[in-house]
Amino acid sequence: MNSPLRNILTITKRELGSYFSSPVAYVFIVIFLLLTGFFTFMVGGFIERGEASLTSFFLWHPWLYLFLVPAVGMRLWAEEQRLGTMELLLTMPITTWQAIIGKFLASWAFLGLALLLTFPVVISVRYLGSPDMGVIFCGYVGSLLLAGAYLAITCMTSSMTRNQVISFIMSVVACLFLILAGYPPVTNMLTKVFPSASWMVETVSAFSVMTHFEGFQRGVLDLRDIVFFVSIGGFSLFTTGVVLRNLRG
Repeated sequence: MNSPLRNILTITKRELGSYFSSPVAYVFIVIFLLLTGFFTFMVGGFIERGEASLTSFFLWHPWLYLFLVPAVGMRLWAEEQRLGTMELLLTMPITTWQAIIGKFLASWAFLGLALLLTFPVVISVRYLGSPDMGVIFCGYVGSLLLAGAYLAITCMTSSMTRNQVISFIMSVVACLFLILAGYPPVTNMLTKVFPSASWMVETVSAFSVMTHFEGFQRGVLDLRDIVFFVSIGGFSLFTTGVVLRNLRG
């Protein structure tokens, strides 16, 4: 009998290979690199800042991932249901959890590859000055965790429908909520509406990816921030498992 790890790796290789079997993966990577470059150097004012840092680079990641990550993950389970291969997959000698983890790791690895290909930005800032590489490393760790959290949410929405467009919209709305929960205009509005309920504003802000991603941008690896992103991913994948087990039953 196959070991759980071997089953997960088999699903991961199968899913990762499906990305590169069509030009969609390459188009996504090119679009991601172009957008990160545009927002870093043109919108973020990289040159105008006059400092050797990637603040303008990581600043836009929550917003870029808002659309790009759901575009990558919307097909994970929706396509299986649409093509009728869901039953075949779930009747294979693997558990539901092995299939979920395998698919998630494949998509996360693909996003990690896209993020890794932004290394010319790091080379540029190293050429122009002497940046703190520890801060840059923390930024990349936070960006990868952020992408994983968005992807887990998309995995959950994809399991709920066979329509990829619906999955995309649902995941964008969910991720947008996690951004706006700690966005200054929103927190300021809540403070004005509920001036005596500061605990409410703090609670809402605690669910924001912006609040927890800021620490990584400053070069701080806070365990609470790591736990936050892991918790979002774990809860979303758990919900995915519940939905798929109902389909399997």
